[in-house]
Amino acid sequence: MQSETETKESISYEDFKTQVLEDYKVAVTSRECSLLGRREVLTGKAKFGIFGDGKELPQLAMAKSFKNGDFRSGYYRDQTFMMAIGALTIENFFAGLYADTDIKNEPMSAGRQMGGHFISHNINEDGSWKNLMEQKNSSADISPTAGQMPRLLGLAQASKIYRHVEGIDAEKFSDNGNEIAWGTIGNASTSEGHFWETVNAAGVLQVPMILSVWDDEYGISVHAKHQTTKESISEVLKGFQRDEDKNNGYEIIVVNGWDYVALVEAYDKAQKIARAEHCPVLIHVVELTQPQGHSTSGSHERYKSEKRLAWEKEYDCNTQFRKWIIDNGFSTPEEISDLEKNIKREVREGKKRAWEAYINPNKQRQKELLHLLSTIAKKSEDAENIKKLINGLKSCKEPLKKDVLSTARKSLRHLINFEGSEKRDLLAWMEDFKVQTDDEYSSHLYSNNKKIDEEIKPFYSDESKTVDARIVIRDNFDKIFETRPETLIFGEDAGEIGDVNQGLEGLQKKYGEYRVADTGIREATILGQGIGLSLRGLRPIAEIQYLDYVMYALQTISDDLSTLHYRTKGTQKNPLIVRTRGHRLEGIWHSGSQLGGLLNLMRGVYVLVPRNMTKAAGFYNNLLDLDNPALVIECLNGYRLKEKLPENLGKFKTPIGKVETIREGKDITLVSYGSTLRIIEQSAEELAESGIDVEIIDVQSLVPFDISKDIVESVKKTNRLLVIDEDVPGGASSYILQQVLEDQNAWRYLDSKPQTLTAKEHRPAYGSDGDYFSKPSPEDVFEKVYGIMHETNPEKFPKFI
Repeated sequence: MQSETETKESISYEDFKTQVLEDYKVAVTSRECSLLGRREVLTGKAKFGIFGDGKELPQLAMAKSFKNGDFRSGYYRDQTFMMAIGALTIENFFAGLYADTDIKNEPMSAGRQMGGHFISHNINEDGSWKNLMEQKNSSADISPTAGQMPRLLGLAQASKIYRHVEGIDAEKFSDNGNEIAWGTIGNASTSEGHFWETVNAAGVLQVPMILSVWDDEYGISVHAKHQTTKESISEVLKGFQRDEDKNNGYEIIVVNGWDYVALVEAYDKAQKIARAEHCPVLIHVVELTQPQGHSTSGSHERYKSEKRLAWEKEYDCNTQFRKWIIDNGFSTPEEISDLEKNIKREVREGKKRAWEAYINPNKQRQKELLHLLSTIAKKSEDAENIKKLINGLKSCKEPLKKDVLSTARKSLRHLINFEGSEKRDLLAWMEDFKVQTDDEYSSHLYSNNKKIDEEIKPFYSDESKTVDARIVIRDNFDKIFETRPETLIFGEDAGEIGDVNQGLEGLQKKYGEYRVADTGIREATILGQGIGLSLRGLRPIAEIQYLDYVMYALQTISDDLSTLHYRTKGTQKNPLIVRTRGHRLEGIWHSGSQLGGLLNLMRGVYVLVPRNMTKAAGFYNNLLDLDNPALVIECLNGYRLKEKLPENLGKFKTPIGKVETIREGKDITLVSYGSTLRIIEQSAEELAESGIDVEIIDVQSLVPFDISKDIVESVKKTNRLLVIDEDVPGGASSYILQQVLEDQNAWRYLDSKPQTLTAKEHRPAYGSDGDYFSKPSPEDVFEKVYGIMHETNPEKFPKFI
């Protein structure tokens, strides 16, 4: 092993000694937090624990090379790293374990995620960006295995964009692209597709990414021989190693996780390569241990041999670090023991402070409610039952919020006929508690800090041309890229040919390959690019070629993109626009109508369904002034239809959350979206010939939905409602009905049963006949509406079928 003087020639012995001992203190502090954290779970104070014990040393080495402006996209065992960069205190660690909802105590998620999920606060309360170059940054962790990988690609690519694209205001975000995106992952998680997709894409793009694999040979109880070919991810990836000419590929480094000097050297080497050469680096950290097993749910003694357990005890990285410190004369055994005792005390005291900060507000609420109920019990005719509730609440020595509020809600059952002012005091107290808990548990799903329903209408002059609708999209994107240098678009076939429908025709040649780019067939990491780029201040538009292909990226959208603003309680934002095309497609794999599933899985993301390209272009213009992620679904069968080309390209805006009445009528309200509206409009003319006057409403925006509650105003007039949808029965149509009937209370104004007309349960068969017999046709619409009117007035509308 190299000596410390060979490793640290540029600093004095005393300085190096101080650094080493400080590192050891962080390592031991982190380990003690893990050990004590497990006990807190087993005693019931915390629900679950997953800790970073056994991974302390490589995380310390990583922290030494991690600089301001860098980004982490990591693994839920990275607590030592967060402590080493000064982003996690003992109190923060335990506050996360207890799910403290005070973001000052628990800055990682305000209790919304379990412990071990780490973030940095990247935006101010008003939604504006902090200066990310003045801090060390961590994108918000998620639990799904390898789910952090797609985002890592985009975080790294942002440095490439900032280095090569001129005109971007990068002051808060980059220093000429010198920042590194650091990823961490467990060895077993490298079996996931997200890992492989990201590794391949990073090699193709040549981005400054350092990916650390913490390898302790197990994935919960499953050994590496069942996880990875050759039981080694670095062996498998040898073909990715750069050649002598440093052509595209990876620098691959393998290092023992218990070797302090080798780890520091490995990470220093990696960061120099990544920063200067924009080359991805894989660091395979082997011979690590997991002293407490995978989590608090089980014991690793059940699946590890005595020989393995003995080896883990000897080669525990903290044990080896301690031995190295003593062997090199940095400290004596006695001094180290005293240090360890002091750390144990500090951790216990920090845990106690964290628990008191968590539990004392609950005790205060408990005290307030007991006083209110005791006052009521003195006057209530049902005092006996109220006293039972009082005694039950008193018995909670360490009450949760739910214990307190549950008691209050139950007490109302015994106060139905109680008229005293004390009841009003109780209700006011409960309302105050509800406001508090709504903020703690249900706020910040959307980034609504700006006006979303602003409308700027397209302007047309006498000279405005009528063009193929794709020209509207293309020329609007042209204006966006001309005026907004921070915007970029990428996807399959988006670059050289200008997307499969020519909506980006010629734009790569005009704005360059960094801003209008082709990608491989890899939807999850296309989404990941968008997430990471948006986290670093850019305005990406990630193109998924068809709506059906969104399914490949749905886990990333659902678990990462849609939850970020919520799970960080508004301290991070990712204003990614996902562009795709769908509706009325033909064939099982190109039916383009999975809206019901998407609506359920993508809350937190706007879902916009423009009926034509002018409306779509207006959505893009609007979204680029907002902070919320969105999915825009263009109508695939609309690109060759004719539309007028607006004069105010790049400026007109389609309002988000607003419906549009595209035909007024008095007999029945028809609600739909996308390409199906053209079928409905055709049917409306035919229904008019039969004396039925329909009102047609274009939803435009499924999420958010009709924020002005305009549909109910239509129902007040027509007293009948039909929702027409190309999704399966119970899909988006059920969502629309719930919004209109329940949220808008439109049921009050109905004279007929509200109904839906949807596609069949199966996916559409191939061909035009498949579409006709699978999804609503003009005849279906006519007959459905006529049938509703027949029930209303059978004499005027006699049956014809």
